[in-house]
Amino acid sequence: MIYQIDVVTLFPDIISSALTHGVIGRAKGNGLIELRNWNPRNYAQDKHKTVDDRPYGGGPGMVLKHQPLSAAIKKAKEKQPKTKVILLSPQGTQLKQSSVAEFSKRKGMIIVCGRYEGVDERIIMSEIDEEWSIGDYVLSGGEFAALVLIDSVCRLLPGVLGDNNSANEDSFVDGLLDYPHYTRPDDINGLIVPEILQSGNHEEIRRWRLKQAIGKTWRIRPDLIESIELNEEQKLLLQEYIDEIKKN
Repeated sequence: MIYQIDVVTLFPDIISSALTHGVIGRAKGNGLIELRNWNPRNYAQDKHKTVDDRPYGGGPGMVLKHQPLSAAIKKAKEKQPKTKVILLSPQGTQLKQSSVAEFSKRKGMIIVCGRYEGVDERIIMSEIDEEWSIGDYVLSGGEFAALVLIDSVCRLLPGVLGDNNSANEDSFVDGLLDYPHYTRPDDINGLIVPEILQSGNHEEIRRWRLKQAIGKTWRIRPDLIESIELNEEQKLLLQEYIDEIKKN
């Protein structure tokens, strides 16, 4: 099944050019993903193709107008009539890996990229189903947030990654940060790859990696540890990690 992505944006080249590379570019070439851009400027009704105007009540900046944005969204919905329309904005629910996994189970996405000071509130009231944010900071527009959403979702789709286990071992998949990674050579300026990773003992390697992931999460993001329920093995490994730190 092809995953359909429709993006409503004033800058379609940002989306198209970025998604020609890497695993997403290959997935498009292999027919796993279909991407369409919809530029509101193409649907503006005045001769100047105006897409923004001054805000009622005064204040700095401009606001995206209702008419061209609504028309572009409706065109996108003609391609995906049952798909939810997503607005990327600072006011949205913060995106997490569990949200990304849920998106990957849908048939597609219609993403609206805001610009300027925002969009006319009546767009949100009449056309938007969900608002999402990639973090508590401000971007110039929704295009880069859309790329984050698209990349994070598409890499979970079947066949997109060369090794299907890659996505399952990423950071945040099980609520934990990733374990350390090493490759050749085994000694770089006295920094040596842990012996256990060179042992060939797959069970001990699995256990070491899990301990490092739990320990790193406890050390760097204790809020994540508090939000998940560790099983007995994970609790034991976390205690081992803490004891090892105390010894050193």
